[in-house]
Formats: sequence, structure tokens, C-alpha cells
Amino acid sequence: MIKAIPRQRDHRQSRLLVLFGVAVLCWMASTAVRYELSAARSGSLYLSVAIAVSAFFGLVSWRLGAATTGAAACGALICFDITVLSGRPDGGSVFRSGLTPLIVLFVLTHAATHFRRNVEFPLGFEEEEKHGRNAAQIIANLGAAAVSSLQYSWIFRGVPHTQITISAFSVLQIPMLSALAEATADTVSSEVGQAAGGTPFLLTNLRRVAPGTDGGVSAAGTLAGIAAAAVLAIVAGPAIGIGAAGMTHVVLAATAGLFFDSLLGATLERRGWIGNDMVNFASTCFSVAIACLLGPGGLRLKI
Repeated sequence: MIKAIPRQRDHRQSRLLVLFGVAVLCWMASTAVRYELSAARSGSLYLSVAIAVSAFFGLVSWRLGAATTGAAACGALICFDITVLSGRPDGGSVFRSGLTPLIVLFVLTHAATHFRRNVEFPLGFEEEEKHGRNAAQIIANLGAAAVSSLQYSWIFRGVPHTQITISAFSVLQIPMLSALAEATADTVSSEVGQAAGGTPFLLTNLRRVAPGTDGGVSAAGTLAGIAAAAVLAIVAGPAIGIGAAGMTHVVLAATAGLFFDSLLGATLERRGWIGNDMVNFASTCFSVAIACLLGPGGLRLKI
């Protein structure tokens, strides 16, 4: 598949994303450890379980061929950061955190990729993915969600956990969940669109383009992506205390990010200014911004 962006520029952008992303994720991990050890719950036990689950998550991704070694390591680091920083203030299972939507994301995207595997594409189309996603792709898709989980520890720094209501906690998880829902929608829409969407078109001029063209969308792919975002919100929302209104906001924010992704692909990416990794990262950030605007009560908190 021929990309508009020069290969050297694309690689440079991806390397910068990895270098900056890994540094931020490592800093977040140290913040997560300090935060959890200061929490009024069994911090050391929660940390041990989070480390074990995150390592297992990365190992499974690598063994299934869904990620390279570096990508699996980045995925495990992101999983740890999100699991700890989005853990509910009343403690309990690690699955009452952002870990649950991460698992749903992995299952849905892996299933969508498997669905597309029997479809034949021009030479070079699949070579980008034959070794699984790389570190830049993992950070581009999940980095914004990880950073969004930080706001909880920042806002409630120094506040006893016994004084934090579950409703306040849940509101702060909507941006993080929206970023994960957008990443899920983007991957599912792309895979389903390529496999069953027919000839895609561009949002900017509605002209038909060849499959795999930057910014190309299809009705089947778009609907599949929105459905995937809804599934993630419905399955994972209750785990972190998000009700029907919050789930609706997650789906709306993810859908906005999905269309923003296609718009960037049809404009900046087609002009060769930015690569797909930067498009994906910008789209998840856009979903976070929309979620903050749509959040219940404008993200007003009660503590």
C-alpha cells in the first residue's frame, strides 16, 4: 500500500511518539505506584495483581502475534498505568478499573482482524501487520487513554479515599473510556470496512477511492466501528460505575473521534504531512476533549 507521507518522515514521527510516549508512561508508572501505596486500601496487594495481569496481557498479545515484543511491553506498561490509576476508590478487584475496557478492546479488535484475514489485498497491504502492531501504534491508540486516567489522582491528591464518592470517580473515567472506545471503533471500522465495506469514499468530497486509501470510509465499516464502541461502553461502563448517560457520552465522543480520524486521513495524511500513528493519536485525544465537554455536569465533582 502506497502512503502519501514520505517513509522517512513517517518513521521520524513514529519514533518521536515512541520516545516521548515511553518516557511519559514510565513516569506515570512511578506515579501510579506512589498513588496506590498512599491509598486507603491494600495497596501492595492491588499493585501485585496489577503487575501480574499487565504482564499476562502483554504476553498474550505477543504470543497471539497481535503485537511485536516492544509493542507488547508498551501495552503491558499502559495496562498497568490504567489499571492502577483508574482503580475505584473503594478498592476491590482490578477489573473494577480501566482494565475491563482494555480487555474488551483487545477482544473486539483481535476478532475484527481475524475476520479480515481471509480477504486478499494487493501486495504490501498486509505486510505492515504480519508481525503485529508495533510500539508506535500501541502508544498512538492507547496513550491518550492512559494519560486521561491521571486526572483522578491529580484532582484527588491528598483527599482521603473515604471522602471520594463513586459518582465523582465515575465521571472522571468517561474521557479515558472514550479514548479506548474510539481506538476500538477505529480498528474495527477499518478491518470490517476492508473486508466487507466495498469501495470506500472520502468524507471531504464523497468520491470513491481504492480500498486502503487514507481517509477512506464505508457504511459497513463505520457502523461496525460505532457498534464496537457501544459494546465496549455497555460491557465496561458498569465495571467502573458509569451509568446510561455516561455510556451515551462515551459512544458519542468515540463516534466523533472516529469521524475526526477519517477527516484527518482525507486531508493531512493524504497530503503527506502526518502519518497514520499521528492521526490515530490525534483522534483519541479529540475523543477525550469531546468527552470532557459532554461529561455529566461539565465534569463537576462532589467530594
